[in-house]
Amino acid sequence: MPDASVLVEREGPVGWLVFNRPEAGNAMDAAMLDQLETAWQELDRDPDVRVIVNTGAGRAFQTGLDVVQLAREPEALRKQSGRTRRGELRMTAWHNGVWKPVIAAVNGVCAGGGLHFVADADIVIASSDAQFLDPHVSLGQVTAYEAIGLARKIPFEAVMRMALVGRHERLSAERALALGMVSQVVDPPERLRAEAQALAEKIARNSPAAMAATKRALWGALEAGLTDASKAGAQELVSMWGHPDQEEGPRAFAEKREPQWAPPSPVAAATSATPGPNTEVQ
Repeated sequence: MPDASVLVEREGPVGWLVFNRPEAGNAMDAAMLDQLETAWQELDRDPDVRVIVNTGAGRAFQTGLDVVQLAREPEALRKQSGRTRRGELRMTAWHNGVWKPVIAAVNGVCAGGGLHFVADADIVIASSDAQFLDPHVSLGQVTAYEAIGLARKIPFEAVMRMALVGRHERLSAERALALGMVSQVVDPPERLRAEAQALAEKIARNSPAAMAATKRALWGALEAGLTDASKAGAQELVSMWGHPDQEEGPRAFAEKREPQWAPPSPVAAATSATPGPNTEVQ
């Protein structure tokens, strides 16, 4: 629905999850927080969607919790407060156990809780005018899980600087590229959606089952020691033995054609889902 806080769109094998509160910098109010869980589940369960892209409508990507609503209607966010306290958030793909590849296409300002979606994405690309900041301490709040998640992916000091400087400094797209927070900067910014779609379509050509197993192995490695991560990765590797995609891939290569992969199994994805590393909002 056009007036929804979260839009779900489809372009070929690519599903789009779009924050849709441009007038509020796409800040997360109670309605958006509820709709995010539903939107991720809808795209995850759609067998025609092979890759998911997450972006924002308007000039901002995502600016965290709607502090205006928090100030005026604290009861509206009581459900989210409870989930935060219990570590049971359902905002990002990782929170919801989505094992399809996820691209975050950052199209402007990404602040505070918006960093959840950067930390939890598999691949992040950004428009050349994108900016990143963490204003928690400037509002008398603690930055925790978003920054903890980022610290597993980029240099610790860069994360600590962003966390402690707060709203008084912004990280540019080019600096984010140099730090490894993003893997591509798109210029002009108007090309971001087209570039994200093209990248997603490249990824969508691969085996859904193999990508899901790969994603579980690599994300799992961030939460385990080297030995345990290697053993768990071996189990994901072995889980593909006998899968039809392992025969189809070499056959298609030899026959010089595009492979016809087996459809993803939503049941398998759901049963293998585990809570994500970032479980606190704002």
